[in-house]
Amino acid sequence: MLPLLTSAAYAAADLAGPIVLAATEDAPDTSGLADFLRGFFGPLFLVIVSVVAIFFLFTREITRFAQFIVLAIFIGIVFYVPGIIEVTAVAIARAMGVSTE
Repeated sequence: MLPLLTSAAYAAADLAGPIVLAATEDAPDTSGLADFLRGFFGPLFLVIVSVVAIFFLFTREITRFAQFIVLAIFIGIVFYVPGIIEVTAVAIARAMGVSTE
């Protein structure tokens, strides 16, 4: 396998110091991206869940319907409550005795 950088490139990188990536003014604005995606995919998620749930009810597969609803509720909570992942991770870490500060 060939090396990615030659020895001269390594030497130049050592002289230049660490690479710092900074946001430039021409970078895209992603401040409202999560809200946009939640607003776009939220109704689509609800429609898909409704169609699949109705399919399970009409085919009289009550066990699969119940499993699907539990899974859909879990995915919906993660999707609609964005801070729940961080709160859950901190709670699990504290329960295991890990310092979270």
